[in-house]
Amino acid sequence: MKAFLFNTVLPPILWVVIHLWCMTLRKEVLNPEIERDLREKPGKALYTFWHSHLFYIFYHFRGLHKYHMLVSPSKDGDLIANVGKMFGYKVVRGSSFKRTLPGTRECIGLLKKDLKVVIIPDGSRGPRHVAQAGSVQLARITGAPIYTLTYDAHPKYEFSSWDRFILPLPFSKVTLNYGPPITVPRDADQETIRQKQDELTDLLNQITQTCERS
Repeated sequence: MKAFLFNTVLPPILWVVIHLWCMTLRKEVLNPEIERDLREKPGKALYTFWHSHLFYIFYHFRGLHKYHMLVSPSKDGDLIANVGKMFGYKVVRGSSFKRTLPGTRECIGLLKKDLKVVIIPDGSRGPRHVAQAGSVQLARITGAPIYTLTYDAHPKYEFSSWDRFILPLPFSKVTLNYGPPITVPRDADQETIRQKQDELTDLLNQITQTCERS
């Protein structure tokens, strides 16, 4: 029954609800020049944002049909994958949890074809707002830059889930923010990988805090 709901019943309902909900929101972009790069610049890239910020970013980059999103192979991931396809994303099933990345081979192939991959670096299991190694390792192997994306909303509702998921309330103001690209050397050792994980964590948290203050 759960599989039927997540695969057939809920995705079109959520697609309609998210569209109608987000059409009421007022948008401000703090650094539109970086957003233009994200939307228009050719070549491979990794796009990252926290799990708690999925709702509006999912909608904001809809319909472009050029982003490949890594989605957990869990049953709950089935719902995100099916809604994502309706929004125009191409879905890769895998996980960036801890040091494993079942979708690594497919993501590497996509990046080597100069395509774009979306990864949620704190995964589907957390810890919250702490980047795991998956996106950094992909950047090391392929030479793809890592871009950071975030938003905040005023007013908003924050769920009591592990990620404290953010839901902009209808007619609220949404502020989007982007960080400069992070590059990872191809010869990076484990210590450098850890440093890049910390850099990714710090940058995502920094641009998020900037949104929250705006």
